[in-house]
Amino acid sequence: MSNSLSGPSNFADDGSAVIARQLDVHHSRLASEAQNKIKECSDIYEIERTVGVIADRGYKRIALQFPDDLLPDSGLVAQLIRDQTNSAVFILADTSYGSCCVDEVAAQHISADAIIHYGRSCQSPTSRLPVIYVFGKQPVDVSDCATAFDGFFSKDKSQKVILMYDVIYAHCIDRLLGTLKTDMDYTNIIKSRVETESNLGYVLSSQDPSSNCCQKKESTSCCSGNSGCNKATRCQNGSAHTNGSSSCSDPGACSKSTSTSSLTQNASAPIEDEATKNSNSKRRKFGRTYDLPEDAKIEDYTIFYVGDESPTLSNIMMTHSQCEVYSYNPEKKEGRLESAQVNRALMRRYFLVQKAKDADVIGIAVGTLGVASYMTMIQHLKALIESKGKKAYTFVMGKLNVAKMANFMEIDCFVYVACPENSLIDSKEFYRPIVTPYELEIALSKSREWTGEYVTDFQQLLPDEDKIGVDKVKISQHQLDAASDVEEGASDYEADSDEDEKPHFSLVTGTFKQSKKFTTNKEDSKELSELLEGTKDLTVRDKNTSVATLMSSAAGEYLNSRQFRGLEVKLGETPVELATEGRAGIARGYNSEAGYIDREKEKY
Repeated sequence: MSNSLSGPSNFADDGSAVIARQLDVHHSRLASEAQNKIKECSDIYEIERTVGVIADRGYKRIALQFPDDLLPDSGLVAQLIRDQTNSAVFILADTSYGSCCVDEVAAQHISADAIIHYGRSCQSPTSRLPVIYVFGKQPVDVSDCATAFDGFFSKDKSQKVILMYDVIYAHCIDRLLGTLKTDMDYTNIIKSRVETESNLGYVLSSQDPSSNCCQKKESTSCCSGNSGCNKATRCQNGSAHTNGSSSCSDPGACSKSTSTSSLTQNASAPIEDEATKNSNSKRRKFGRTYDLPEDAKIEDYTIFYVGDESPTLSNIMMTHSQCEVYSYNPEKKEGRLESAQVNRALMRRYFLVQKAKDADVIGIAVGTLGVASYMTMIQHLKALIESKGKKAYTFVMGKLNVAKMANFMEIDCFVYVACPENSLIDSKEFYRPIVTPYELEIALSKSREWTGEYVTDFQQLLPDEDKIGVDKVKISQHQLDAASDVEEGASDYEADSDEDEKPHFSLVTGTFKQSKKFTTNKEDSKELSELLEGTKDLTVRDKNTSVATLMSSAAGEYLNSRQFRGLEVKLGETPVELATEGRAGIARGYNSEAGYIDREKEKY
């Protein structure tokens, strides 16, 4: 009987068999998969359209901005664009602020001529560089979405509805609208439109004016579909129109200068809304434009939103609080009524307004470096804060988090200047309240009152002449009054100084609160500077013999109120002593402790 063992004969394999092994690779199958991947990316990322714009405009350095979830496809997209345009292509990621905003700062670091922004976008206007938006094409069951819509509005098919959507579902909205109007007989549906290009005229006017075929008023061939220009025609104003567009039928239309282009998804075959014909009421909010009939009111409409829970939906609900909002989630394939959450959110925001009203030191947190007019808004807020005798500090700290904000406990309240989708911060986790510019104006400006109407886009708070690259928005009289208050600045402070010195009733604490003053008028500042040039030992006092408030510092007062102030040198206060001999030995028993260990042992 043999005692041979069965099993592997060699336990110490050197791995050479794996290296020498021949694999049967189906090259045709791999090539087919690669070709399908290229075709899929070309469709989802709209390579043909973007390449056409790049070639038409002559851009040489292109920045591709991807959010984190789309980065795996960035290499292939960049290669496809590079091969078809011969342009230098750079991939941008890890934006300093929200990925929905165009990162102009990063693009300028590489001297980019244009930016292609991929994925979700807040549609905030940029101030300098041209932008091409590619939203992607997330799948939507149009039939199921139409069924959900019909479940909400089937009782009255003439009900007025505004169709809004997340930009990643823009590719299917025309099909949805066609189904609702043609197959289900809905007659009063207005579709909102989103921009796919912005500021395209910026580089054209400065780099390639010779390529413009409509520089002369009498030349209208580019707008009439002749051979003067190919495909999407170019006009002197930098906007792109389809052939036969009435926007360029007037020769004078091609001579106007503008920096914004507004194209819609699937513009080649748009479905005309009867409700938008002969419309004079154009509304634009956070990149979305819709036209209401001349005598229509927004309160008469119901909003149907296609998309999941997102900052976009929150913005729509807050800014259209007077409307019922229904939503359809394409991923879960379910629809629901959203309006019930609005009242609680508005109550929360009103509470933050009262906290801002009680604040004496306000921090202006910069949440964007790319949205147009952000510097104008910062100056506007700073002037408003100082005109009320409060102290303003400006912070540029990138993306907000609790740890960053906790480093500035001397700040009573923060105002966040950011795009509409990033402005609403739930500050329950933060140690200090964070409000929007609109909420701060309600808290500090007497000409603006809380009415339930809500604004998340800070550009709507600025006068028309301060807006850059956006459609002019009609502002109400109380907005003009608020702007006038800020412009008067110190004069308002002087006129209302007696009234401001009176304590106000705080709805947060339920008591009267005396506001501090950290600024004075310009004349006092000039007199103080002249006085300080001549002497350093005098205490500056006002007419009432009280110490002038101009010399106070918000940070200094907070430091004085703290028990622990860090390392204090106290020069000249510490008595000088001769050097003495320190300890010697080891920690187990220093020489000065001789006999200590023995005495401890005797106890036991």
